[in-house]
Amino acid sequence: MSNMPPEWSPHSATWMGYPSAAYDGCGVSTEEAQQAWASVANAISDHERLFMLCHPTQRKSAQKRLSSAIELVDYSLNDAWLRDTGPTFIIDSNRLVGIDWRFNGWGNNTQLEWQQDAGIARFICEYLDCEVRSSTLTNEGGGLHVSGQDQVLLTQTVQLDPRRNPNWSQADVESEIHALLGTERAIWLERGLYRDYEDNGTRGHVDIVACFTPNGDVLFHEQTQEQHPDHINCRELRAQLADAGLNVVPIAAPKVLRDNYDWVDYSYLNHYVLNGAVIVPTFDDPNDDPALERLVEVYPDRAVRGIDARVIFAMGGGVHCITQQQPLV
Repeated sequence: MSNMPPEWSPHSATWMGYPSAAYDGCGVSTEEAQQAWASVANAISDHERLFMLCHPTQRKSAQKRLSSAIELVDYSLNDAWLRDTGPTFIIDSNRLVGIDWRFNGWGNNTQLEWQQDAGIARFICEYLDCEVRSSTLTNEGGGLHVSGQDQVLLTQTVQLDPRRNPNWSQADVESEIHALLGTERAIWLERGLYRDYEDNGTRGHVDIVACFTPNGDVLFHEQTQEQHPDHINCRELRAQLADAGLNVVPIAAPKVLRDNYDWVDYSYLNHYVLNGAVIVPTFDDPNDDPALERLVEVYPDRAVRGIDARVIFAMGGGVHCITQQQPLV
């Protein structure tokens, strides 16, 4: 029987993509974006093998910024959100299998090119010589989170987005996801964070809002400040998780409310759990240390490492969004 191992189970590697350029108007330079991705990659490479997809034109830049331990793989990628464009790996009968979801630029919610990125999942599976299973469901890795038992977190505005899956019912989505990931129970959030519904947003990815932990609790992004539009939103989302019978453990959002663009979606929930470590986004904020301390409690046997992620969030995501785990078989 196939199943998707939880993120905290052993990995054989991590996959990332090296950004070719910063976005116009996001307030960061291409060099800053590349260095931000490199900082995360170099930290991961201290703990496990890391493959970095790299556009051939960016190889020199990547070699300059990345640890020599990182394996560069040429691919003409458009963008660098490997959580969403890479395969979702499962294990079936002690074999590695990659799920190739249909990718259409987050419901065609971007002005940027994405056609090359739609081929990344299949490319990685061919590179690894592992089986690839293609799904007709338009979905992204950041739009789901599994418990390692039988539960999966989803969002109505992602998998049921009419610009992603216009003819799919909730039952259709659940059936496809359970069949591919080996889950049995879907817990649906009504929506995601405020910023995610602007241009180039994912329209509600769960991996910035909530995630399971090894003991079955769900860590939750709690916006405590009333002026932020996510304050009421988070209260409602937390109630949905509690109503589903989950034990919700809140982690307070950073105190900073705005960047040069709009209300921020800075979130400590968008961390990445790997062999021996947890890489946590930080924001030079008073709430950084309490968040890191909470994650030390959750993962006492791993090094909890904070990395300034403001540049990554300015580009539209976080540490989890740029990483994809390859589980150990």
